[in-house]
Amino acid sequence: MYITVLTPDKQIFQGSITSVKVPGTSGRFQVLRNHAPIVASLGVGDVNIRKEDGAEMTFHIQKGFIEVLNNQISLLVQGVV
Repeated sequence: MYITVLTPDKQIFQGSITSVKVPGTSGRFQVLRNHAPIVASLGVGDVNIRKEDGAEMTFHIQKGFIEVLNNQISLLVQGVV
């Protein structure tokens, strides 16, 4: 899978991953390879990205959106800490 993480000001991360966990407004969920297409709003919480080399990346967001289509993930977020 490939992810792009953007804020209104800059790109946070772009690259190949094996999974991402996000704080959906209706609850936390995980996206794995071949996930069904989805567009969802995100709330306050942590985003956990597992890269293909096994390394993990975590950051806190205030809100945002996620789009998943054909193993391509776009994460548009605000309030990144």
